[in-house]
Formats: sequence, structure tokens, C-alpha cells
Amino acid sequence: MDKPTVLLKVFPKMMSIRLQHLPQTSQLSSFSIQNQTRLPRLPLPAGEGRGEGERNRFLQRLQQSALASLLLFTQPGQAAFAEDTKPTPTETRKAIERGARFLYENQNPAGWWSSSEQPALTALALVALEMAEVAKLDAKYGSERRRALDFIAGSAKPDGSIHRGQLVNYNTACSLMALSLADEPRFRPLIVKARAYIAASQIDLGEKGKLDNFHDGGVGYNSKYDHSDMNNTLMAVEAMRMSELALRRPDKPDQPLESDLDWKALEHFLASCQNLPERSNNPSLSGSAEDRGGFIYHPGESKAGEVVDEQTRRAALRSYGSISYAGMMSFAYARVGRDDERVKAVVDWLGRNYTLEENPGMGSEGVYYYYHLMAKALKAQGVERLEGPEENKIEWRTELKTKLLSLQKPDGSWQNPTKRWMEGDPNLTTAYVLVALVLTESE
Repeated sequence: MDKPTVLLKVFPKMMSIRLQHLPQTSQLSSFSIQNQTRLPRLPLPAGEGRGEGERNRFLQRLQQSALASLLLFTQPGQAAFAEDTKPTPTETRKAIERGARFLYENQNPAGWWSSSEQPALTALALVALEMAEVAKLDAKYGSERRRALDFIAGSAKPDGSIHRGQLVNYNTACSLMALSLADEPRFRPLIVKARAYIAASQIDLGEKGKLDNFHDGGVGYNSKYDHSDMNNTLMAVEAMRMSELALRRPDKPDQPLESDLDWKALEHFLASCQNLPERSNNPSLSGSAEDRGGFIYHPGESKAGEVVDEQTRRAALRSYGSISYAGMMSFAYARVGRDDERVKAVVDWLGRNYTLEENPGMGSEGVYYYYHLMAKALKAQGVERLEGPEENKIEWRTELKTKLLSLQKPDGSWQNPTKRWMEGDPNLTTAYVLVALVLTESE
């Protein structure tokens, strides 16, 4: 299968997307959500839920959001583009090229980005560069891309996992995406083994083969704790879909694969994390109208906290933005389309809570990941316009690219002053934004 086809079928329901051909150089790509680095050593992994402890989250967010929102969305003298101006295709393309150049110029000589201990971060940067379609830069930095690929491959373990001692499933999934997009025969054995590892790590607590636990069907870290979560689940299903396209022959699109996830079990896990109480027995789901349709981090936790019913004293977990887009995207990978009531419900929640000023429910924390998943999920599910809080039709592509261009720094990067989930790392946030911008370029 050719590289453009693999790139675009990476998003399951995105069969209508057309990416132009990429230069035929050896390229690595991979995907990530959230992990840890050590350049200077940063305390948290990128994305959500990298286990730094849940100490007084509400007060911490309240303090951080008040200051960080001002820093993030009011950057005098830094924005290269005025937010009240609609960007032209040329301006968007130039912003992408500047971001790609920043990544190339900030790669470690050994081939990795941000951390030699987290292959996922290198994978994410490479996927962003793959999608950015910057042929001249790709040609100039061809050897650097190959070193990055070798770094990823060199992290593979005999059991099929790909990591350097931490966040095993997360790093394996991201690295699997990278190797799948590399489109090189030498990586096929690593792809097959990594798929088998991820498939075997799908959670099945309680009685084996029976969906008797709310975590069943999802995927976790397979290192930090035993249960599943939405973040690792999204990474795993994305890697599995991407790698199946890399392994199947073009003339046999339905060719059986040696290892795969239980996709129906995945739907059970998604139901346990979506605030639609009628579809799951999970007692932690919220029955509140303001949470209806959105997602929580895992069946027993929401990064946005909980609300306690004054009459029943029952605690219910709140929906929030980035993880709701993760749920929407996971439905797409599970081949559940936008006509399904579950997808309609999450699209409705995201529309009612639409904003580009924060990650709904989280303030400035994880806002770049929110932008990143917004573009991917809406594109994957074929949502041309969102219905906003006041039933207004939102041209999300235009609004999102305008916002992102206004936040680009003079050196071509993006960075969140709120450092949670490693968004203080400009390599990570720039990679997030490049993918989002590319997906706003095409209708």
C-alpha cells in the first residue's frame, strides 16, 4: 500500500480525505498523546493521566488557569498572525513549514526528540513531519529521519513491546504507528510482534472472556497500573488500525491478521466511559444534562473532577473536552459512525461546550492536545460544522487554524505555558499543531 493511502486511512472513517504523495524518502512516523521527557527533566509525561498524583486538582487548576490563560492566549509581540484575520491557504502552509523546520532543527543528533527514554515523543514528531508534506525539508533532513527510525526500532524488546523502561503500552503503540508509516519491509517483523503485544494487553479483568468489569475492553499502560484508560486505549486502537493497513496487501484488503483487538469489547469499555448512563451500569457516570454525551478518563476517574448529588450523595464524574474527542475518535476506529446515537451524543456535547479559549473542563491544561484531537476526530467522523452553544453553525476548520496561527511563536513553534501533560515541551505541542493544521487544510 502506498504511503499516502496509509497516512489517510490511519483515521478510520476518513476515507474521503486525500493527501498528496509524499517524497519517497525513508520516513518514520508515530503517534502519541502524553508522555515524559528528560532534556531538562520534566516531571510529567505528555498527555493525560501520566500519574503525578491527584493532589488538590481543583485548587491547582483554579490557580493555574487564571494565570496561564492570560499567558497562553495573550502573548504580546509573539503571535505571527492576528487572530481576527482569516488565514489564507498560503499563510497556513507557511506556518506548517515553519513548524516543521523548528522540529527538524531541534532534533537530538542521536535521532530522538525531547527524551531518549520515551520513544513515543520521537514517534509523534515524525508523524507530524510525515503529514506536513514539506518535501524540501524532508530531503534536506533525510539522514536525520533515518536516525529517528533506527532509534525507534532499537527500542524494541523480545516480547514485541517497544519502549525504554517506562509507559510500556503507550510507547509501544506510538512506535508501532511510526514503523507502520515507515513503509519499509525490514520493520514488518517488529510490526507483527508489536501488534501481538498490544492485542494481548487488552484488559480482561474478572472472569476471562466475559465483560464483567467496567475496564474490560480498554487498554492501559501495562506497567503503571492494571486497569485501562481512554488515553492508552485511543493510542492502541490507532496503532492497530494503522498497522493493519501496513500489513495487508492492496489486493486483499480483508486479509485476516495474526493478532487483533476484540473490537466489541472495546465498545463495552467506551460505554463505561461515556456519560450516557442508560448504556452502562457504571455508577460513576453522570446523569446530569450538562455532562451528557461527553467522556471521562476511565470508569473511575475524570480529570475534570466530580459533582456530588445533594440528595443521593452519589458522586458523578464530569465530562471534559480532550478526552471526549478521544472517545469520538475511538468510535471512528471501532467503525461506529456519526449516525450512531453514541456518536451523536458526544458530538452534541462537544458542540454545546465548543471553545478555543480552553480545554473544556480543564482550563489551559492539555489545550493543545484538545486542538489536536478536535481536528482529527471531527475530520474522521466527517463533521463539516459543529452546532454551537446557541445553535450557531461553527466553521471549526477556519476558526481552529486562525487560532493556531495566532499562537505560533517567532521560531515556528507552539508551547503551552501550563506544563501539565508535558505541553511545556515545544516539540510535543508543535507536533500536535502540525497534525491539526494539516487536517484543516482540506475540506
